[in-house]
Amino acid sequence: MFPAIVFVLVSASVFFSTAITVAVLRRAYRRYQERYVAKAVEDLSDMFLFIDARQMLILNVCSVVSLGTTAYILVNPFVSAIAAALGVFFPRLVVALYRHRRIRKFNAQLVDALQSMASALRAGLTFAQSVEHVSKESAAPLSQEFGLMIKEVKFGVSLDQALINMAQRVASDDLELVVVSANISRSLGGNMAEMFETISGTIRERFRLEGKIDAMTSQGKLQGWIVAAMPLVLGLVLNYMRPDLMGPMLSHPFGYVLVAAIGVLEGLGILWIRRIVAVDI
Repeated sequence: MFPAIVFVLVSASVFFSTAITVAVLRRAYRRYQERYVAKAVEDLSDMFLFIDARQMLILNVCSVVSLGTTAYILVNPFVSAIAAALGVFFPRLVVALYRHRRIRKFNAQLVDALQSMASALRAGLTFAQSVEHVSKESAAPLSQEFGLMIKEVKFGVSLDQALINMAQRVASDDLELVVVSANISRSLGGNMAEMFETISGTIRERFRLEGKIDAMTSQGKLQGWIVAAMPLVLGLVLNYMRPDLMGPMLSHPFGYVLVAAIGVLEGLGILWIRRIVAVDI
């Protein structure tokens, strides 16, 4: 009688634990889709890269499997678990890096576009016509954003709202300055051609200062990467010369904790050095 009661209690405990675990995992998966996958898909659509949520999930699964398998083959199961966990966020990191590069390219194109718009305004074109002219003469991504803005205007969206929508899509501080200045100038009046030339000169001067600062801080950034790579290189050299000494560290829980602590300290050191040498204009 007593073993039967114990069996029933244990079975009930396992059942309820499994049900709670499944509910928690299902809720976590739903929040992952809403916050992570949906955000990535939205960012890609803003950059004119259209994929659905299912394709994004497939990319996440592929990154988890590939990184975890590679780490398992090259290192050990502990590192494989860490790599698989990082693989969940790897596609989102790629999207963020691609977005950053796209914004930088857009800002570089915006300087010449403002000069062209100023010339078109002096030639007698309206603001919308000058934007359409620049969109046809420029390359992506500027042609895509300006072209979409003109299409919104043709479909009935006000010019002010179309400019605001473009600024929200691109998320560029330089474009935000242009949009605010253009809307104010159109509302209150003013020489828009001269205004665009002034903004273009300001952005170009900022690019010059950023290049000068990057050249002056490049040595500090290189030193940071060299110092950060020294423990890894030294560990690989020691593992090659004395694998009998490095082997126990990579096969013991204490060694895993030590490697994880080294990785965290290395990451903090890299971030600290980059914050020191980073000068925002």
